[in-house]
Amino acid sequence: MTVIEAHGIRKVYGTLEVLHDVDLSVSEGEILALIGPSGSGKSTLLRLLDLIEPASGGELSVFGIDTVAERGRWLDLRRRMGMLFQRPIVFNSSVYDNVAMGLRYRRAPSGDIDRKVKEALEAVGLSRYIKSRATDLSGGEQQRVALSRVLVTEPEILFLDEPTANLDPGSTATIERIVTGLNRETGMTVIISTHDLAQGQRLAHRVGVMIEGTIAQTGPSHEIFREPKDRRIARFVGVQNIIPGRVVAQREGFTVVEAKGKEILSATPPPSDEVEMIVRGEDISLHRRKPGHDEAENVFPATVTAIDPTAPFVNVTIHCGCDIVALVTARRAEALDLREGMEVWVSLQAKAVHLIQR
Repeated sequence: MTVIEAHGIRKVYGTLEVLHDVDLSVSEGEILALIGPSGSGKSTLLRLLDLIEPASGGELSVFGIDTVAERGRWLDLRRRMGMLFQRPIVFNSSVYDNVAMGLRYRRAPSGDIDRKVKEALEAVGLSRYIKSRATDLSGGEQQRVALSRVLVTEPEILFLDEPTANLDPGSTATIERIVTGLNRETGMTVIISTHDLAQGQRLAHRVGVMIEGTIAQTGPSHEIFREPKDRRIARFVGVQNIIPGRVVAQREGFTVVEAKGKEILSATPPPSDEVEMIVRGEDISLHRRKPGHDEAENVFPATVTAIDPTAPFVNVTIHCGCDIVALVTARRAEALDLREGMEVWVSLQAKAVHLIQR
């Protein structure tokens, strides 16, 4: 079942167009991560989907209800959703009262409030702080209080706007564990915006990349990170190598691309004659001796031209007609005794060479 359907969404503030041509479909029970650079419109899109503010144009249905035509039903729809913001919002009162606030606004029976608050605090591991003043807690604990206040209302859709941006790794792991547990146990739909690419890969069933106010690509994380649709997306998801080339042949089911005199095989059908090869550095293997051809379709010699340690990895630039950056572990680099000017062998599988139109 589709719980959110958006087509052609626009958002304009004065003369500034923040969102344009946004198309998005979200299925019940999925975790969707929205990633993208700062200013790409992630937070604004969440606010529109949560009906905090209206879009300037386009179509949006939530739970099958046309939110443009049925503006009078927004309050009922919003009560079926919840939002957790980047900075925890807690009030100068007890943890119990902070979490109970939403239920009291909804005039829930006191017995239900007490039970649900205690269950929510138990779920986020804060039961022992139930009588503590929320403002006295750490940032990570305050964010869990804010999350409890959202969860106690039992939303069907949970929006998370950079929920761990200001938290330490331990608090981040706790929030992630709570969210994935809720999704798995209750089937809650989750839409999270994050600048943390690894977090998007860890949590989401599907990833959407926002670039310059629109969703440029959606798909499983492996597709987004290894088969980006264009150069902008490739750069954002950390692709080290975007190499211009020209398709010169088809050979044994592979596309042959020539780049500055070097022929490289790709398993991608050519989108055009003029292409760019997208190759992640971690897919490139370096060797002291020539490896067997059964290891990869592309095997060739190269010269190390630069070594850039970025612990626990090392970026190794090699020249083989064109420049390519390989990402190896520090331990592997030490074992190879890598140094500038050294001759090495490169192995690269054809399926790791993704082609896009230049």
